[in-house]
Formats: sequence, structure tokens, C-alpha cells
Amino acid sequence: MKITFPHIGNTYLPIKAMFDDLGVETVLPPPNTKKTLEIGTKYAPELMCLPMKINLGNYIQSIEKGADTIVVTGSCGPCRYGYFAEVEKEILKDLGYDGVEFVVLEAPEGNLQEFYHRVSKVANTRNMIKIGKSVKNAIQVLRRLDRIEENVLKSRPYEKNKGQIDLINNQLISRLERSSGSQEMIKHIDVAQQSLQQVALESNKEVLKVGIVGEIYTVIEDFANIHIGKKLNEMGVEVHKSHTTGDWILEHLCYKSIGRSREKHIRKAAQPYVTTQVGGHGRETIGNTVLYAEDGYDGIIQVMPFTCMPEIVAMSILPHVQKDKNIPILTLIIDEMTGEAGYLTRLEAYIDLLRNRREKDTNEKMLSWY
Repeated sequence: MKITFPHIGNTYLPIKAMFDDLGVETVLPPPNTKKTLEIGTKYAPELMCLPMKINLGNYIQSIEKGADTIVVTGSCGPCRYGYFAEVEKEILKDLGYDGVEFVVLEAPEGNLQEFYHRVSKVANTRNMIKIGKSVKNAIQVLRRLDRIEENVLKSRPYEKNKGQIDLINNQLISRLERSSGSQEMIKHIDVAQQSLQQVALESNKEVLKVGIVGEIYTVIEDFANIHIGKKLNEMGVEVHKSHTTGDWILEHLCYKSIGRSREKHIRKAAQPYVTTQVGGHGRETIGNTVLYAEDGYDGIIQVMPFTCMPEIVAMSILPHVQKDKNIPILTLIIDEMTGEAGYLTRLEAYIDLLRNRREKDTNEKMLSWY
């Protein structure tokens, strides 16, 4: 058995760590590129959203490298993500890959035994202690990687020697891909974290702060959002992403399984605008936008795939949040036809607007003293 899985940010690394610990061979899908998207777009239904097309490209590239089993997470509610595995299975069968098996790890929602049963099917072991330990260690790797990315997006605009943070981060990813097992990965991550803390920063430099909200895949996967975090950092903007895979896994694997939630404050923030689940992360988009505005961020950018139903609902509500909270919101809709040049032009214009707005506010405060 050779396991593969889709790309979503750096999540493939802790998944690899988990299967390494379980003694299962993995096939890492090649990094997402235009070729990956072209493959997925060729075979996926035209109106399916960008994440599915990239995922399908991941699977086909991995199968060509020898993978015979695909592990994916499940979904629920009014979002097409829940159909991805079934649709992709039929597409691969039509392409002659009918021997490939899908293992869908549905969110436990209180049924941890079923979750571990599905992992045991892949790991070919019923040793629940071993499985539990490997899952726990993989989450440790994932949480540390989330903190690394958060640190990078926060610190990169301030670095004195441009490119130093990217060098540390790129070297870390390269070492993790060559590593075997969670403990080796954790050591590399801890060393990288110490290196990042030693990077010289211009602490007095004034930068803008922008929050990224939207559909979870396009927020986390940099290829899908055309590397929005790095582009904004290079414009002198501090960035914070509203979603991480670590938070998602902890919420669904741990907290909801015991009847609790760490996202109540997000739902509460969204309450004046949306009172029910609208699928995907539509309600979270509204709630996080409100929280970013209340935390003093200069602007919010919503990123979403074309035809994403939950985010279309959120997009229709965001103008009301923008008016009530007095914060500029930019929506970027992305599909396989999105051109990077036009995308970059919109970002630059938006950042200019935010700078002019901050300068105007500063001048008004200065004049108010007279």
C-alpha cells in the first residue's frame, strides 16, 4: 500500500509524519503548479470549484508516481466538498485508475472510534495506542508549522535583511520533506523557530495589518491564492490568516468530539449578520471579519474559489459589515482563468487605498489638537 493525499498548505508534512510513525509508505504529491491545475481542470466538471480541480491534479500526479490509496478528510453541510471524494473516484475510474482506493476520514463529531477504525484500515494495525500516539504527534508537527507560518507572515515586512526569513523557511520545508517521522520533524521545526527569533527586525517600522478570510482551502493553500501572504508582505503589510489546518483539526477531532467548541466567539461575532450555518466557512468569514475590524486591522481580504456557494453568501453580507465597522473589504474570486498580473494590480490599488486612509486618519487626529 502506498498512500497519497492532497496538498493544502504544509499539511502534507504532518500527514507524512503520521504515516511514517505508523510504518506506512507515502507518496508525496508534487508541489502544486500550473501543470497540476491543468490536469485537474481537464478532467473535473467545469463548474466544480478550484480546490477540487487542484486536488484531482494532485491525485493523478501521485498515482503516476505509484500511489494506490488516497486519504482525504470528509465534510458535512451545504458545501460541495463533501462530494469531492465520490466525484473524484468516478473520474479516476473513467481514466482507468479503478484500482485506486479512497479512504475518507470523516470528522468524528463524537465518534472517535469510527475515526480510529478508518485510520487503522490505512495503517494496517488495530493498535489504538500506536494510532493515537501517531495522530497526537502529527498534530504537534502541524501546530508548530502553523506557528512558523504565522510568524513568517507577521515578521517578514519588518526584516532588515530582505530574504532572510524566506531562506530559513525554505530550508525548513526542504529538511522536513527529507525527514522520517514526527520526532525528527519537530527537531527541525524547533531549530527553525529559534532562527526566526534571531532575525533582525525594524521594530519601529510602520506597516499595515490585513486579515485574510474566506474559504479554508484558498486561505491556506498559497498556490490557490497566488501567494497572497508573501505578496502583501513584500508591499509592507503584516498578514494574518483566519484559518489554519491545525485549528480545523483540533476543532473537529478534539473539541467537537467532547461537545465543546473553540469557535463560539467567531459565531457570536457573526450573529448580528448571519444566525445559522450556511455551509463551508461562510459564517466564519463574517465572524472573523468582525473580529479583525474590532482588533484594529486596516483592511480585510476575502479569498474564495469561483462558484463557492457559502462564500457567495458571505460576500453578499460583507458590505453591511464594511459599513458598520468602517473597514475596507476586498473580495478576490479565483479560478483557473485568474491572471496574476490583474490580481496583483487589484492588490496594489487596495493597499494604496489603505495607506491613504491611514494617512488621512493620522492627519485628522493631528489637526484635532489645534
